[in-house]
Amino acid sequence: MNPTPSDRHISTPLTAMSIAYAQSSDEFVARRVFPVVPSEKQYDKYYEFTQADFNRVQMAQRAPSTESAEGRYRLSNNAYACDVFALHKDIDDRERSNADAVFNLDAEASEFLTHQSLLKEEVDFAAKYLVASVWGTTITGVASSPVAGTSVLQWNDGASDPIANIRTGIRTIKGRTGLRANKFVVSQEAWDQLVDHPDILDRIKGAASPSSPAIVLRQAIAALFELDEILVMGAIVNSAAENQTASHSWISGKTALLVHAAARPARMTPSAGYTFAWTNYATPGTPNRSPVGIYRFRMDHLKSDRVEIESAYVQQITGAPLGYFFNSIVA
Repeated sequence: MNPTPSDRHISTPLTAMSIAYAQSSDEFVARRVFPVVPSEKQYDKYYEFTQADFNRVQMAQRAPSTESAEGRYRLSNNAYACDVFALHKDIDDRERSNADAVFNLDAEASEFLTHQSLLKEEVDFAAKYLVASVWGTTITGVASSPVAGTSVLQWNDGASDPIANIRTGIRTIKGRTGLRANKFVVSQEAWDQLVDHPDILDRIKGAASPSSPAIVLRQAIAALFELDEILVMGAIVNSAAENQTASHSWISGKTALLVHAAARPARMTPSAGYTFAWTNYATPGTPNRSPVGIYRFRMDHLKSDRVEIESAYVQQITGAPLGYFFNSIVA
C-alpha cells in the first residue's frame, strides 16, 4: 500500500502563528479622551473655581486717591474615590510543561489581561459619559419631526444636517463656558453614517489618501469643525455569560459626544472630565506612575504561576457644561 499524506506528516501546531480575537488598542478611546490625574490616595478632593465669578466684569473705574475695586471669586470642592479592579490568569505547572512551542503562556496571559483592562475601562467610559442628561445639553436623534433644542434628524437621513448639528454643539459649549470644544467622541455606527453623508463628502472631497485614508479622513473632518481630534469608538463587548452563545455589540451604542478636554491635568484648568488614578497603589515607586499594574508571582499551593492585573481609577465628570451629547444619533 502506498503511503498516504498523513503518513508523511504528523499534524503539529504552527509555531509562526495562532489565532486570538483580541481587539486592537486603537479601537479603545477611554484613556485618550480625558487626562489622567495621578493620586497618592484612593480618595481625595479637588477644588473648583466658580465660573460665574471669572466671567463677570468686576474691574471698575478708579477715582483719585481711592482704592481699586476688590475682585472676588469663590471656591468649592468635590470628592472622588478610586475603585480597585483586578483579574488574574493562573498558569498551571502541568499546562506549562505540556504546552507546544507555539505558546508563550506568560505573554499570552499578559496580553489577555491587558485586553480585559482596556475593555473594562471602555465599558465604564460609556456608562459614565455616553448617557443622556449628564451633560449640559443632550440632543436626541429622531426619524422625523425634530424639535429645536431637543432633537435633530438622525444622521443616516440624507435630509439631516450633521454639520449644523455639530457646529451648534460647539457654539453652545463656547457660549456657556467661554471654552471651545476640542474633541469629538463618536460611535462606530454614527461615524460610518457621518463620513458617507453627502454634506460631509461635499466639504472634504479629495481629502483621502491611499496610504492612510482613515487617518486623513478624520483629520479632514476635524479640520472642518476646528477640532483637535476625532475619536471613533470601535470596540465591541460580549454581554453573554461564559459558555453561552456570544452576544457582541458596540460598547458606545449610537452616540456622539463633543467635549472640551484639557491637554493635561493642571491647576485652574477646566476639563469636561478627568480620570483620577490611584497610581501610588497600582504602581508604587515606578517613574511612569501608571494607573495599571501587571504582576507575575508564584502560587506554590496551586503549583501555578499567577499573572495578575490591577488598576485603581474613577472616571469623573468635572465640567458638565463642557459637554454636548448626541443620543440615538443614527437609526
